[in-house]
Amino acid sequence: MDWRSVDERLVRRGELLLSLEFLESYDEELKAMNCGKVGRPFTLTLSHMVFLAVVRYLFGFPYRQLEGFTRALNRLIPRLPSADYSGLRRRILNVDLSPYEELEKSGEDVVIAVDSTGVRVHKAGGWVEREHGKKKRYVKIHLAVDVETKEALAMLVTTDGTHDSRVFPKLLRKAERHRKVSKVYADGAYDSSKIYQTLEQKGIEAVIKPRRNSRLDTLRI
Repeated sequence: MDWRSVDERLVRRGELLLSLEFLESYDEELKAMNCGKVGRPFTLTLSHMVFLAVVRYLFGFPYRQLEGFTRALNRLIPRLPSADYSGLRRRILNVDLSPYEELEKSGEDVVIAVDSTGVRVHKAGGWVEREHGKKKRYVKIHLAVDVETKEALAMLVTTDGTHDSRVFPKLLRKAERHRKVSKVYADGAYDSSKIYQTLEQKGIEAVIKPRRNSRLDTLRI
């Protein structure tokens, strides 16, 4: 692997976060965009939208978080107006991000550990237990974590009735968005033939603790 080019790509991603060259001609571009426009005038230029789209694309910002980013940017640079998440989404969908595809990939393999934890829902759970004699309910937070840096690469929230193995495919896809996963550590909740098949197809090494009642004839590996 050409580590020099990998390092340069990662550095370039950081540079783009503070690349504000579009400010030099912001007023002229905005005036040209609104010339002859019918209806509400534009407040964000096309180059500004490209900048925000690239930030969202490279750093995985949800649209609401991107709205917060525009607010913070407005406080630092009052010339740049903030925008609501729905308007950002509508305009970003029309932005061509293909020139930035190479920057989106880090080129580094990562080893992840997946697991879930329960969070008690005290009010609703207590009512269910009192009225129906059922156990208290809780929500589950599913995480995929980089075992080296301890960075959370993916997170999903479900109810307690959702088994960990059902959430795993989506959790893995989110973790793979910016990094190539080479190995997965998991406990017995993920000891499933479908999970083994998924990892095998992707060329990912599976390190999963077998369940007590697991059978070798059910594993398709």
